[in-house]
Amino acid sequence: MVPARPGRGRALVATLVVVLVAPLAGCSDFPSRPPAPQTTFVPAEPPVERPTGLTPDGFDAVQRMAVRIRNVGCGSLSTGSGFAIDATTLITNKHVVADSAELQVSTYDGRDIDVTAASTATIADLALVRTAADLPSYPELAESDPVRGDVVTVVGYPQGGSLTVTQGQVIGVTTDPINANLGEVLVTDAPVEPGSSGSAVLDAQGRVVGVVYAKSASGQSYIVPVSTLTAVLADTTAFTPTAPCQQP
Repeated sequence: MVPARPGRGRALVATLVVVLVAPLAGCSDFPSRPPAPQTTFVPAEPPVERPTGLTPDGFDAVQRMAVRIRNVGCGSLSTGSGFAIDATTLITNKHVVADSAELQVSTYDGRDIDVTAASTATIADLALVRTAADLPSYPELAESDPVRGDVVTVVGYPQGGSLTVTQGQVIGVTTDPINANLGEVLVTDAPVEPGSSGSAVLDAQGRVVGVVYAKSASGQSYIVPVSTLTAVLADTTAFTPTAPCQQP
């Protein structure tokens, strides 16, 4: 056994077992010398850190892009949800921002962000809200609508309370029961509550596939599909600036 040779900063022990085999001819022959023990090595590759989707504060990108919206009206107060589509633009519902004297936006970490402008769409229950400061995160819009059986995730602030993530499935399509001129909307069984209006609906890859805007008496949720959202966003004439409510 060959004694270990110390390496730099660490000990390396090499064990060498030598089996001596006598030559068959000539007793004066000696076996060849064994090779010198190895005293250097190549370290293994460091472990690869796999992304978990979580940021250092423990919230993932899905949670970071959702906002709570408070509508301070003329003698009324209501809450809704929304989500960022770029650094200073939110999507929510028309009815979330309607008849407001002031809109208040807060992020997942409780930070308040000033609103600079709001506008509403004419043919869908959608609204744009502009902010004075950058929003924490914003997702990608999916290229197509989900289909029956697809699993979806809803991220919002039901009842104006804590940030909530719920899941369900797309169970079909129907004619918009509120805005008949909109056309077809998605129906899901993902749980939503008052205050969930304006919540993003996400697919398995975290892409936006729709916007929550209503709930039926049987507990089904109605979703403006991403195809409608994309079409409305592409139309520069689709949104009208909101007017402040009038005191009675």
